Amino acid sequence: MASALSATPKSSAWIVATGALTNVAQLFQQHPELASHIKGLSIMGGAIGNGFTNAPMGKVDDQKRIGNWSQWAEFNILVDPEASAFLLEHPVLAKKTTLIPLDVTHLVLATQEVQDMLNFGKPSMKAVIDGEKSCSTLRRMLVDLLTFFAKTYADVFGIVAGPPLHDPLAVAAIFDGILGVEIPFFDTLEGGRRERYDVKVVTEGTHEEALAGAQTGRTIVTLLPEGVEGVKIPRGLDVSRFWDILEECLVQADEVNRCKGVS
Repeated sequence: MASALSATPKSSAWIVATGALTNVAQLFQQHPELASHIKGLSIMGGAIGNGFTNAPMGKVDDQKRIGNWSQWAEFNILVDPEASAFLLEHPVLAKKTTLIPLDVTHLVLATQEVQDMLNFGKPSMKAVIDGEKSCSTLRRMLVDLLTFFAKTYADVFGIVAGPPLHDPLAVAAIFDGILGVEIPFFDTLEGGRRERYDVKVVTEGTHEEALAGAQTGRTIVTLLPEGVEGVKIPRGLDVSRFWDILEECLVQADEVNRCKGVS
């Protein structure tokens, strides 16, 4: 990865991290010059809570949650909190990092209406064969992946409207400023002031202690003074626009597959 990034023009490449951050932290520890070379780092991870957004965070055993793997922590951060802390507190990387926590991903729920659109296209474009709806293998696979944890979210966390979407939002966040595919993420207060954050990760404790109630892996954020650079954490996004862009991608992918004789 280091050689591939180094071969790109300065301030052009993004890294999108959608799992544990061990390998990303190792990359910048072994190649510190890349921190100033890349354009940005987009991370799906963390959970803030305390009303950061109005997303449903869910409950377990009638106890409100912040995290999804422990009461306080999101899985990707908890797996390696030291690596997460290294990246989110890095003096160069933090200023070009976008963090997409559960507080944002839980705003984007794959409701039944969304699942129908992803399976069959928009209402005016639904495919009908012999009077019955038909969808491509790609669409069916995507919806199966999206809904894989639907029962868990409903039965364990009490989120019944539909399962939240996670990793694709970290990809969508890097489209900022790209005409045609831009998906607005909201990171400003009234008056246009940008919100940027100092992010600390709780590293004390073990994984077992976290599952028993310790705050290991928790992401704690502090709003920085106006004009001070830090981690970008949006409080929301244009959800309808996100689904529209995803549907446009599926339409194009279906067309390519049809040209190749793939159903």
